[in-house]
Amino acid sequence: MRRLLPDPAPLDDAGLVEAYRCPPGRWLRMDFIASLDGAITVDGKSEGLGAPGDRRVFRVLRALADVVLVGHGTAAAEGYHPVLLGSAVGRLRESLGRTPTMPVAVVSRRASLDPTSGLVTDAVSPTILVTCAAADPGRRAALAEAGVDVLVCGEDDVDLPGALDALAERGLEQVTCEGGPQLLRTALADGVVDELDLSVSPTMVGGEARLLDGALPSPARLTLRQVLEEDGMLFTRYSVG
Repeated sequence: MRRLLPDPAPLDDAGLVEAYRCPPGRWLRMDFIASLDGAITVDGKSEGLGAPGDRRVFRVLRALADVVLVGHGTAAAEGYHPVLLGSAVGRLRESLGRTPTMPVAVVSRRASLDPTSGLVTDAVSPTILVTCAAADPGRRAALAEAGVDVLVCGEDDVDLPGALDALAERGLEQVTCEGGPQLLRTALADGVVDELDLSVSPTMVGGEARLLDGALPSPARLTLRQVLEEDGMLFTRYSVG
């Protein structure tokens, strides 16, 4: 891995961690990968766009976070699992002096998380469901009984700023959001995004899901802060607003 901007230099594993540290306090970073033509999946999954460098960055962002935030559709499509003891992320977190496990927070307006899924039953740090009051009370109760921390934020739809407040109240201030496009659009429209970490794969896909699933109320202005490169893939870091 090498840094192109700022201050070109090679980066070892420790340097990669330092390259992605956030300021202390509350911070929301959006972590995405996209092809050169803007696709974020190949056959419905992001894995087809990735490379070893992207997986290392992915692990670093999780290691530095207090919680992973993800939309239910992305979690289901990508087969999300909890962050466990002995996993690559868990070992990296331990090496940084952090607890090896951390929660995954799933956003679902309908409380669609399956209480029998591994994301729930295998979790050491309880999985969090972020939903709204309009979600079926029976589903919410079943998830709470299964050990899920259910956050009701909003009436007819999820109130994302309120959800981030609720996470911060639990000590989960540094949030890494891993998708999907609807959650990115909502976060940008609500003005709660601090940075976008976008891996750009040297790939052309076409016909797949795009980075945003609809228009924003007004364009979001981003400032390029960092560019890393490995094997033709670019790892960009933008501040938002």
